[in-house]
Amino acid sequence: MRYLDLPTAKSWSAIGLGTWQFGSREWGYGRDYAGADGEAGRIVARALELGVTVFDTAEAYGFGRSERILGEALDRADADPATTVVATKIFPVLPVDQVVVQRGTSSAARLRRKIDLYQVHQPNPVIGDGTTMAGMRTLQAANVVDEVGVSNYSLDRWQGAETALGTQVISNQVQYSLVSREPDRDLLPYARTAGRAILAYSPLAQGLLSGKFDADNRPANRVRSLNPLFLPESLRRVTPLIETLRAIADAHDATPSQVALAWTIHHPVVCAIPGASSVAQLESNCAAAEIRLGDDEYDALTAAAESFEPVRGLSALTGIARAQIGA
Repeated sequence: MRYLDLPTAKSWSAIGLGTWQFGSREWGYGRDYAGADGEAGRIVARALELGVTVFDTAEAYGFGRSERILGEALDRADADPATTVVATKIFPVLPVDQVVVQRGTSSAARLRRKIDLYQVHQPNPVIGDGTTMAGMRTLQAANVVDEVGVSNYSLDRWQGAETALGTQVISNQVQYSLVSREPDRDLLPYARTAGRAILAYSPLAQGLLSGKFDADNRPANRVRSLNPLFLPESLRRVTPLIETLRAIADAHDATPSQVALAWTIHHPVVCAIPGASSVAQLESNCAAAEIRLGDDEYDALTAAAESFEPVRGLSALTGIARAQIGA
């Protein structure tokens, strides 16, 4: 496992574990999977064995159920609190200081531990970060929260949140993958120079970059069915990128998913947080940390990604609507 170089008390693994699927029915994994003594618990235990330190959840995932399952699983696995980085997020409905304190305390109770990284899940369009960060300061002073982070923030708002907090806002969790490269413009350069981190969610674009899907083999999952990346035309257009992933994967005796993750964590300030539906998938994700892409390979992947243009706008909305009604 690789680790990020950050001004934090604990080391952050370059591959973390996203746990949206633990408590949410959207992914359709079933009751046997979700229990801390089921597959979810086995995934967490194996992640710890493989050197994963970052575990990401949110109060919005299953209305707190993901937090409970993760907390129970970490307890069952005897996770070392001195090394484990447990991250969760507040859903920013009325994120004023006292609400932040109450909900942060509730999340800590569900997780059964101090929150190592407490993130604002989305920027609130009406309520500024001044009052939100006041609540974060209170939680830090009460030793309920260690580090503060944000999610889906622009660079300006990230920096503004840090000014409001009065100390480092250590991370920004954003969508980042070969097909979502917006953070390359300003978030990644800022993180590199300021000693901050990017937590990359959907680093495999919900499985698009695995190469398992094509126009004749689309995913049935409800979450993916609403994503224009999985429309037949988008799946046809992504073929050259998938072929590039496969070629580089063959050179490393790896899979396309592993190479896509290796591209994401090529930057030493990025922690990718893919989910996992099985222990085998988790092990595959973690193995990506051992792949070191050459500059030519990284550039070839980036060039192939830049050439990919998924279906967007009205065409995407029309395609999704047709898919939902079976037209």
